[in-house]
Amino acid sequence: MPAQGQPAELAELLAPASCALMTVECQRGVVGPDSALPELAAQARSSGALGNVARLVSAAHESGVQVLHTVAERRPDGRGANRNARLFRAAERLPVQQWAGSAAAGVAEPIEVAEEDLVVRRLHGLSPLAGTGADALLRNLGCRTLMVTGVSANVAVPNAVFDAVNLGYTAVVVADAIAGVPADYTAAMIRNTLALVSTVTTTDAVLGCWKASRRPR
Repeated sequence: MPAQGQPAELAELLAPASCALMTVECQRGVVGPDSALPELAAQARSSGALGNVARLVSAAHESGVQVLHTVAERRPDGRGANRNARLFRAAERLPVQQWAGSAAAGVAEPIEVAEEDLVVRRLHGLSPLAGTGADALLRNLGCRTLMVTGVSANVAVPNAVFDAVNLGYTAVVVADAIAGVPADYTAAMIRNTLALVSTVTTTDAVLGCWKASRRPR
């Protein structure tokens, strides 16, 4: 899907001082080789989405853009976790569990986590933003634009975009850095839903804006 808007408008939205890059559930137990959700993991890798997330994170580090990794995990005793939807109950039976502190809950390769990155973990709900403390962190950092990447286009990514808009951020969806299942669902979700409430762009367009921002003036 092509980027929306003019390059100058996108560059203004992605100014390093006022934007942040969020990765959603890009953790080993979700998109890694030993994923609890192998179909989603395969799609994230084969589509290039996970590789594009890694490219964006690396460029964000070089450009001084704040990176926020949002991770979903559970306590072994399940305390505080939701059970009020089929998704949560199914997650309890998966062969790989995202236990707090486990390798499965760690950020997946090839994404690199830098010292200055923020890692926000949640034990409940569907949203990487609501009820996680991420909003306060972003506001304290002066963030006005939130770029959303990761998985899945089915649930967590649209949830993040809607919450970002409701909280007053300008949401930017990097279309080739998110994935969902089935394969054609991601494009449909972006075209019919997320494009109505966010600016849709591509990894190359974002990298181009940040490269230009690093040039001497």
